[in-house]
Amino acid sequence: MPTERLSVVVTRRLPEVVETRMSELFNVTLREDDAPMSREALVAAMQGADVLVPTITDVIDAALLAQAGDRLKLIATFGAGVDNIDVSTARQRGILVANTPGVVTEDTADMTMALILGVTRGIPQASAVMREGTWEGWAPTAFLGGRLSGRRLGILGMGRIGSAVARRAAAFGCQIHYHNRKRLRPEIEDDLGATYWESLDQMVARMDIISVNCPHTPSTFHLLNARRLKLMKPEAVLINTSRGDVVDENALTRMLRAGEIAGAGLDVYEQGKGVNPRLRELTNVMLLPHVGSATREGRVEMGEKVIVNIKTFADGHRPPDLVVPAML
Repeated sequence: MPTERLSVVVTRRLPEVVETRMSELFNVTLREDDAPMSREALVAAMQGADVLVPTITDVIDAALLAQAGDRLKLIATFGAGVDNIDVSTARQRGILVANTPGVVTEDTADMTMALILGVTRGIPQASAVMREGTWEGWAPTAFLGGRLSGRRLGILGMGRIGSAVARRAAAFGCQIHYHNRKRLRPEIEDDLGATYWESLDQMVARMDIISVNCPHTPSTFHLLNARRLKLMKPEAVLINTSRGDVVDENALTRMLRAGEIAGAGLDVYEQGKGVNPRLRELTNVMLLPHVGSATREGRVEMGEKVIVNIKTFADGHRPPDLVVPAML
């Protein structure tokens, strides 16, 4: 398919440099505002485009794919996660799906560590006192957090991001533990200094910090359910920079309110862009608006990967970041 004839629709505003490059290469329709497309607008885009460039805010389910036009042959998503796309149905309809893996690894790992530090040291609470102007000076027992060095960190999902978190946390003196769908090779475990737990229940019960870094799949939905959350030590904290659906948010909220878990740092939520109002009432929770990968460099690199995927497809080749159902 010749590049100059390729019709590309982008569902959200992207970095200017990315939009400029897309305009040079393709017949591209860009968004004029940064609001998510309505379902009706998505249907219209999918009926008239060769390539759709959605983001995590666009739910591309089977019902939507059933309304796609015959022209649509590639969904080149701007992001690593594809849990918002029915990949199997897309493939059945002859539509390829490509993503942007690897780009967000370091940025998300950085934010995971920021949440770990923020929650364990009580940084948001201390900052709030300064902003409110109520600080009365240094005191020996004021704003006492916990020491990070020597803490047991249990990583749920030791993929790219989980491994990057492990390296950072090890530099802070944490003991690294992990649970994964498949155990890592011995040389990788040695490199990370990581201890494998076959039983997630046993790991959760022994850790000081749990970091959720696994993808959202049907098998990881509420992987940390009420029963598992109750296994956590009362002084332990939970960090989630993966997907909100991995954690039973209602159960977590109840336990945080009751003091059964010491604290939590969350960048993702079950309701997507909605945050449980009861979470906002808690002082032992650090809440972020899904900014784990939000760096200027990362967003541009994601856009560059999208362009490479589209350009490779247009040249008649397999996109380098093709997603297949077996990967999920």
